[in-house]
Amino acid sequence: MSLSSWRPLLAHRVRFCPAPVKNFSATDSPVPPESACYPESNPSGNCTDVQTNAFIGTWRSDQPGAMQAPNLEAFVFPNGTIEACYLNTTLGFPCEQGSVPPIGVDARTVEDIQAGVKFAVDHNLRLVIHNTGHDYLARSVARGSFMIWTHNMKNITASSTFVPEGAPENETYHVLTLDAGVQWHEAYDAAHADGRFILGGITPGGTHGLGVDNVVQFTIVTASGDHLTANSYLNSDLFWAVRGGGGGTYGVVTSVTYRTHENFPLTVTLLNCNLSSPAVKRDILTEYLKLWPGLSDEGWGAYVLMNTPTTLSLYVVSPHVSLADTNATLTPFLDFVRNAQEDAVIQMLPFDEFYSFYSAFFASPDPVEGLNLEIFGRMIPRETFDDRDKMVDVIMSLESVQLLQVAGGQVSQIDPDSAGVNPAWRKAIMLMNAGLTWESGLTGDEYKAIQGKLKDGLALLESLVPGGGDYLNEVRF
Repeated sequence: MSLSSWRPLLAHRVRFCPAPVKNFSATDSPVPPESACYPESNPSGNCTDVQTNAFIGTWRSDQPGAMQAPNLEAFVFPNGTIEACYLNTTLGFPCEQGSVPPIGVDARTVEDIQAGVKFAVDHNLRLVIHNTGHDYLARSVARGSFMIWTHNMKNITASSTFVPEGAPENETYHVLTLDAGVQWHEAYDAAHADGRFILGGITPGGTHGLGVDNVVQFTIVTASGDHLTANSYLNSDLFWAVRGGGGGTYGVVTSVTYRTHENFPLTVTLLNCNLSSPAVKRDILTEYLKLWPGLSDEGWGAYVLMNTPTTLSLYVVSPHVSLADTNATLTPFLDFVRNAQEDAVIQMLPFDEFYSFYSAFFASPDPVEGLNLEIFGRMIPRETFDDRDKMVDVIMSLESVQLLQVAGGQVSQIDPDSAGVNPAWRKAIMLMNAGLTWESGLTGDEYKAIQGKLKDGLALLESLVPGGGDYLNEVRF
């Protein structure tokens, strides 16, 4: 459906809210950001801005109609026809709304969210909740739906004596309370300003970092429009459920209160290799997997990135471990790497606290988003490491693989029944995922071929971990 076809809905929508509610104007409704470049002969918006920033994740998060992966903005019909709005205007396709919700509310307050929920209920509209568009299952967009955009709810409050509502007065926590639109870079800045550390991770569903284990309290607007507090004392069943995810199933979270922690020193080890052959990559990977379970038990974290058959990057974080002790632990492995690939680049850097590490590597926008992307993966439990050869066979057969050491350690010490999060997290010591990217403008048959490759890759992971669990934001069946 073309963008102009939505205008009657917009005219109806702009009258739905009372004056205090910050609903989108008819000229600033959710649209694919690429629409600014159409028509090609006379762009309707600032196309230069779009073309300059389309691959910067922070810019995309500021656009209500954008997803971090633009293929998620598209709509694919059962016959394979694709409705989308492509950045590349020379492909010759019209710009269409796709899966981007045509109407919604730019929420700034709880009352805005309540009004939006009521409107969606009264008009029998599918409701989606959208902040930054970083949902690889595309749950924050849906064709013809009503969007609640929480991105501009940015209030942050720090407290060293927070008492959950309904709790005894002597039960206090050092916390940050974050409104629904706060992003992690803003949370890290706030924790640093408070002299504290906050553990990352998408909270509903407990993903990278399993942030749910540090949540003390939620506030949430339910489908009835009620604004509730959920913690261990009030609405505890809802507190349990929201910490399992659900993609907005239980309501619209308006704030999250996180326990924060004292700062700690850490050491970061970086390894980058352009390898002489896939065989060398296999040898290095096999050697590191020997270390993986033990490092997981010690609470270390790591990302292993393999984007081509002959590249390997390794980022290892050892919290509460000195440079000397990190070096002692990793020296045998690093010596193995140097012998296998003389030009491997290796660095080992100490940091006084997490924020210094974060500022050095992640604080500046990095043009890594804006690509068409599909991801699939599986959580890998400890027993899978008993057959490392099979693990490496599977890894070497996949394209663009990531091995993420974001489980194990403290994550494995938490009662699996304490929250609704997938209990597979408590047994996993690795999250393995892989992805496919492609250029825009695919035919229906070409898109089906991409889906076929995803299924083939997922079958490989299933052969490694039959019936295994997955990270909620990247799950494929």
